Order: sequence, then structure tokens, then C-alpha cells
Amino acid sequence: MSTEEQIEKLKARLHERTGCAESDVRVVYSPLRICPLGAHVDHQDGLVTGMTIDRAIVLAFAPRRDRHICVHSTNFAGQVKFALDDVPPRVAGDWGNFIRGAALALQQEHSLRGGIDAVVEGKMPIGGLSSSAAVGVAYLLALEAANELTLTLEENIQLDRYVENVYLGLQNGILDQSVILMSDRDHLTYLDCQSVQFNKFPTLADKGQFEILVVHSGLTKTLTGTDYNKRVGECQQAAQMMLEWAGEPVPETPRLRMVSEEIYATMGDRLPAPLDRRARHFFTEIGRVREGALAWQEGDLEGMGRLINASGASSIHNYECGCPHLITLYNILCNCPGVYGARFSGAGFRGACIALTNPAYREEIKVAIDAQYPAAHPDVADLYSVHFCQPEDSARLWNE
Repeated sequence: MSTEEQIEKLKARLHERTGCAESDVRVVYSPLRICPLGAHVDHQDGLVTGMTIDRAIVLAFAPRRDRHICVHSTNFAGQVKFALDDVPPRVAGDWGNFIRGAALALQQEHSLRGGIDAVVEGKMPIGGLSSSAAVGVAYLLALEAANELTLTLEENIQLDRYVENVYLGLQNGILDQSVILMSDRDHLTYLDCQSVQFNKFPTLADKGQFEILVVHSGLTKTLTGTDYNKRVGECQQAAQMMLEWAGEPVPETPRLRMVSEEIYATMGDRLPAPLDRRARHFFTEIGRVREGALAWQEGDLEGMGRLINASGASSIHNYECGCPHLITLYNILCNCPGVYGARFSGAGFRGACIALTNPAYREEIKVAIDAQYPAAHPDVADLYSVHFCQPEDSARLWNE
């Protein structure tokens, strides 16, 4: 089914459920994202790269005349309904957390005069491509459009961060929502998470063709139920210790980006395990991001791929976030002809592996995965999936 067909089907479903005028129905298209380099450093104000792909959260919505919100999902059972004047607290594992969080975030500084009816759908398995940020952004854009609010990209980045950091309790950074909101098709987005400054580097198609491979592991455990927040705390502890040793001011929430490379070079060896490995990953990953941005601008896909492989290895050995399923996928892809580079996507405790691949090897890559991965992990033999994707534009109101 094409995106256009999917959208028309969602619009019709919303009209059937609510009886709203077809002319009142609008659509948000919020793409998923990958991060080729910059793994696990955004929450420490590091440097990251990203791009959106042609898989998305699609939300059909219509304004309501009252102050209620009612959302149905084609992927999950039940409905989410609540009043803007009485937004319920987070419910662990509930798909309605994101619309509730978005409504609460907007009402911190903006007046919402009305709610929405909506139907939401995602076509990719959850995990590893920041579907949580994509759906949060979709709800924000829909509520803003229904209430005739015009917000900047930077404001929406911070609002989605409120949804995830404050309402959901996930201690992530700004990578996901920034890439989803800022990306341009066929460009690599380069973001400094400390200054929130970004550049967009175009693909040099004449120097190498590529596809984006996404292999979902079949594991779907949520980030708040993993060691994600523990790793964030370890990074902050390493930053605090090095700043104290160097006689530098220590803020209430220290981050590794606050530690200069000179301080790390002289103090890093003093860190106890496992804090030494967390810091090593951060500083080597920052170096890989800088090198990768140059390789991309030169059209050097093989050089970019080597850096992505090294990022994956550091995630396993220094950040220690891989699970057996994802490590298997990483090793399969690293040894597969036609794969420039591969690593975990997302936090690495569940979800997916991503890779930059040569389109000429598509079938060979698929055969290798199907031959090796289910044999190594029969528990997900019927759950994993392989997707070859293309770059996409940023989140937006569809055809507006």
C-alpha cells in the first residue's frame, strides 16, 4: 500500500468513526529516523548525525468543538479519551501516554481551545527508529494545527523532550525529535546537541549509491524497562568526577560534553570501571561523528561505513548496551558483502540494527540474514523483519 493509499484509508476511517466533515480532516506525516553516527551521546550534549526514512507515523485528525481528545490506533486496541482540563498521569506501557504528554506539554505555555479526534497508524515494528518521538511530534503538530498555533522547530523539539523526559521519565536527549523535525530528503543532518546548531550535508549520489537497511530484531522491550537510564547516570557520574579532579565547576546535572578533551586525556585513565568505558565511548564517538561528516561530504561511503562499524563495536564493548539478538545481527551485517557499515539503532537493548548498503547486494543481504539470524535465535524466527528504506523529508502536515 502506498503512502497516499494509507492516508486516504485513515481519513475514511476517521470520518466513519466520528462523522466529521471530510473537509475538516487533516493529516500529519511524521517519519522515523536513523542515526548513522552519534550513538548514546545526545543525552550528554554530544555531536550526532541522523536522517529520516520513508517509514512514518501517520495521523489523521479533525478538530473538536469541545475540550476533549479521542484517539484510535490501528496498531493497538482500545481508544484514548480525556479532557484537556484533566490530563491523566502516565500509565506504564500505555500507547496513550504520548497524546496525553503532548497535550500537557503544550498547555504549559499555550492555550488549547479545543481537542481533536484522531486515528494513528505506524507501518514498522516498534523499536530502534524512535517511533516514540515520531508519534509525539505527530500529536504536537496535530494539536497545534487544530488550535491554529504556529511554533518554531526549536519549540517543538523542547515540547517533545518534555513529553519524553518529564511525562514519560526517559532521560534521553534531543537527537530523535530534532532529526524528525529538521531533516531534508537526501541529506545527512549534523547536530550539536549542546548548542542545538545543525548543518545538512547533501548526498553525493554521483560518488556512490546507498540504501538504508533496517532489520528489526523481534524484541520490543521499552526503554524505561531497560538499563538506558542507568547508562545516562553512569555518564553523568564520570563527568562529575573528571570535572572535580580538574577543579572545574560542577553543575547540578553534569554531562560529558562539559569535560574538555584535554581534561579527558589527562583524567580519563583515573575513572573506575565501568565509568571509564562509558567515557571512552563518548569521546571516541564524538571523533567518529566528526570524521563521518567529512566522509559523507566527500561521498566516501566505505569510509563512513567503517566508522559506523566502529560505533557498533564501541556500543558493545564500551557502552555495553547490546543484547544477544542485536549483537548477532550486527555481526551478520558486518560480515555481509554489500554492507558498508552497521550498528544498533536506538538504545541497543531491543529494537533494530541499521546499515548503509549497496542496492546491488539487496537480495544477497536478505538471504544472509534469513539464513543466519532465525537459526541463532529461534524465539524470534516469526517476529523479525527486514526493510530496505530511502531517505525522507521532515515531519509535516501532509500536502500543506
